[in-house]
Amino acid sequence: MAVTFLDRAHTVAPANWSRWLIPPAALSVHLAIGQAYAWSVFKPPLEKSLGLTGTLSALPFQLAIVMLGLSAAFGGTLVERKGPRWAMFVSMTCFSSGFLVSALGAATSRYWLVVLGYGVIGGVGLGIGYISPVSTLIKWFPDRPGMATGIAIMGFGGGALIASPWSSQLLATFGTGTGGIATAFLIHGVVYAVFMSLGVFLIRVPAADWKPRGWEPPAANGNMLITTASVSAANALKTPQFWCLWVVLCFNVTAGIGILEKASPMITDFFKQTPVPVGAAAAAGFVALLSLTNMLGRFVWSSTSDVIGRKNIYRCYLGIGAVLYLVIALTGNSSKVVFILCAMVILSFYGAGFATIPAYLKDLFGSFQVGAIHGRLLTAWSVAGVLGPLIVNAIADSQKRAGKQGPDLYTTSFYIMIGLLVAGFIANELVRPVKERYHEPVPRQDVAAAEEAE
Repeated sequence: MAVTFLDRAHTVAPANWSRWLIPPAALSVHLAIGQAYAWSVFKPPLEKSLGLTGTLSALPFQLAIVMLGLSAAFGGTLVERKGPRWAMFVSMTCFSSGFLVSALGAATSRYWLVVLGYGVIGGVGLGIGYISPVSTLIKWFPDRPGMATGIAIMGFGGGALIASPWSSQLLATFGTGTGGIATAFLIHGVVYAVFMSLGVFLIRVPAADWKPRGWEPPAANGNMLITTASVSAANALKTPQFWCLWVVLCFNVTAGIGILEKASPMITDFFKQTPVPVGAAAAAGFVALLSLTNMLGRFVWSSTSDVIGRKNIYRCYLGIGAVLYLVIALTGNSSKVVFILCAMVILSFYGAGFATIPAYLKDLFGSFQVGAIHGRLLTAWSVAGVLGPLIVNAIADSQKRAGKQGPDLYTTSFYIMIGLLVAGFIANELVRPVKERYHEPVPRQDVAAAEEAE
């Protein structure tokens, strides 16, 4: 059978290939699919033009995150087998097509098409695109896995930094009615297809025997939860470590995504009754600011985890995050600066949690099937993608019906997030090295080579 352009065999890098070309390839995909974090810019126009509630307007975003987790879980092993170029191509096709279907839905005022396009079809593109470079990056950067995945996954967090002002400008240019929304969706679909194709052409995998010059695999370290063994995806699901990390990721994501999905209307509602309310342009700027900290946190904190260890860094994400939510709940709308700074740090921890989890998985389970394990763990994101927006939107809608306004719309949600972060902190404390019975057997030739070396 002839080798096609998308086959893994066609993407093996030549001997002189620079590994520093791989992060830009990953970024071209992650910056595009990171547009999901700018969904809140479309919420007010959709609510006004189609008569939707806040809960209903969040549905495409929620469903997209659900499909992200499901497609990553079920497609993880396939992505490992087919290779990153195939995965990036599938992601590009689904993600861009989702926008085109959504454009048709907006143009014809059929909201179910927006949900189908952005939520289902686009969500598959999110999931396949999200995991497509992870195992490849870890193979290229075994010496700095936290930094490597942080660089790429930083793009997913930073996608809204581009998409938020861009989407706002498109809506300002073409209007916030159904026609303007449809045009904005159409332009998004075409431009993202072109941008993501750069990653499809640039991505490479290392040769089987490749390793960084002068680097040797580290010895097992139980204190840092680092193993030299390999655990299959099937066996990983049987370990308590996998499910502890599932809880950690789920609750960390729930706490952050609740703010991010409703960021634009939230800051507007929060300070509506103050002497200096927040307008639409400033709210869009707040979304972009959160996206910036989401993006930078993915690189800065995940790189820090290479030094202090994954367990310690998650103690920061979860413990300090709970304290910051408490500060927001107690200060209310008395200070924009406090609200914005706390939200920025919470979102930096939220993004960093995503970037650090692949390296945490590699430490615990080895790099054997880390991409497939990562894909299965992202089902936690699916749950959180529903749970976070549902908690925030449902409580806010309920409080509005009760005649409340300002911080009172969100205070209850914040206390719930504090409880979830504390539960995640406890789950992280329960993580221990994986027991040997879950390890893959060492091949005979490797055993013989080790004995010979001794």
